[in-house]
Amino acid sequence: MIKLVHLLTFALIVNAQAQSPETPVTPTPAPATVPATEPAIAPTPASTSRPVQRPERDATRTRPVRPVDSPDVADRLRRFRENAIDPNAPPSSRTPPNTSPTMRPSRLYCAAHGPLEIIIRRGDVNDRDEANQSLTLMLIDHNSEVLGIAKDVHGRVNVLEVISGVDSLERAAWLQLVKGDEPIGSPIVIQPIREPPPVRTTRAIRPNSTAIYTKIIGWGDRPLDPDDPTIDEVRKSWIAGDPPIISGFKTYTDMDVLIRTDHGEILVALAPDEAPSTAWNFRTLARDGFYDRSGFHRVVPADRDGNPFVIQGGDPTLTGNGGPGFALGLEPSTLPHDYGVISMARADEPHSAGSQFFFALGREGTARLDGQYCSFGYAVSGSRAVDSIAATPIADITEGRPATIPVILTMRLVNAPARMPGIDRRNDRIKSRAKVGEVAPTAR
Repeated sequence: MIKLVHLLTFALIVNAQAQSPETPVTPTPAPATVPATEPAIAPTPASTSRPVQRPERDATRTRPVRPVDSPDVADRLRRFRENAIDPNAPPSSRTPPNTSPTMRPSRLYCAAHGPLEIIIRRGDVNDRDEANQSLTLMLIDHNSEVLGIAKDVHGRVNVLEVISGVDSLERAAWLQLVKGDEPIGSPIVIQPIREPPPVRTTRAIRPNSTAIYTKIIGWGDRPLDPDDPTIDEVRKSWIAGDPPIISGFKTYTDMDVLIRTDHGEILVALAPDEAPSTAWNFRTLARDGFYDRSGFHRVVPADRDGNPFVIQGGDPTLTGNGGPGFALGLEPSTLPHDYGVISMARADEPHSAGSQFFFALGREGTARLDGQYCSFGYAVSGSRAVDSIAATPIADITEGRPATIPVILTMRLVNAPARMPGIDRRNDRIKSRAKVGEVAPTAR
């Protein structure tokens, strides 16, 4: 009897504990199909009729991690390098793929015997118009004349095999991709790597002065002024240099240099066909920030005869004595010093240019600089900024020191426009909007 009473009492206690709200309910084990990383789902009380609510599965937490050497990862990294697409970014934030044909150089330097390769991509493969899909490669020289054509090109193309005469180029030319009749993208510069001819000099007296300077009178066996009778005797002492040969090629996408100043912007087109090493040096210094926060430390709006002269910058010390720490060899550029043409400043020694440059302000005052200084480009926009800098008040006339130095805020590279046969880009050079001494409207 006593045992029966004990059993009944124990049953009543267990039943009371099972219905207590403070007692946790033992959870039902999760189904085998639910990932172990998911939280366990508590059962819904039997009194409710609503279905069990489960959180949506996070598929990324169960996606296997691909090894770094897998083909998929290698392809994503390749696309990242070629197209600057972050391979880890979600698809919605990635830049849409380019549907236009593109081309790029395979490498910067190529051997003289090749291969000289560029990579051409067709773009939108869904375009079924064969005429529009036909890609043509044109080789255009500095006079905007076509030197060679290769039709129906795509993929990895060895230019030496598809266009004849490239291996005998004497100066830089441009490769332009054309789709149908439409030029596509910026051209690629093909620059033959050649040593410039030896520079010929003599000592001379500056006009209207007693100062003696080193005057350039020729290059190799070619006199700068064939009509100068004084050169004939000097030429007899010239020692012939080594015959020029092509050491290889430099291939790169054509770029302009955008100069942002506190007087406005100046866009410069480079002329690698005239001065390849000088143009490349300026482009590299501009790209890498050497000129940022420098300025135009010398402003000479007119020479002694009242003709427009130069504005000069490129010295990060703003003293007129600073430079990049190296010197450039003088190149025999034939680009005339005229308004908007950019050229390298230097000391008396011909091979002493480094980073300082100047813009010519007019042919009347700067024609005498032809052959003596290396012109390497020309401004295609920014005449208001150039004229505004030239009109800066001068504190020291003898040195051309401005009262307030015009500041070069930044320089950066921008894609150059396409080139087409018969269209000489030099015709786009800026024209002056102001007369000497006139204060031009600024572009601030």
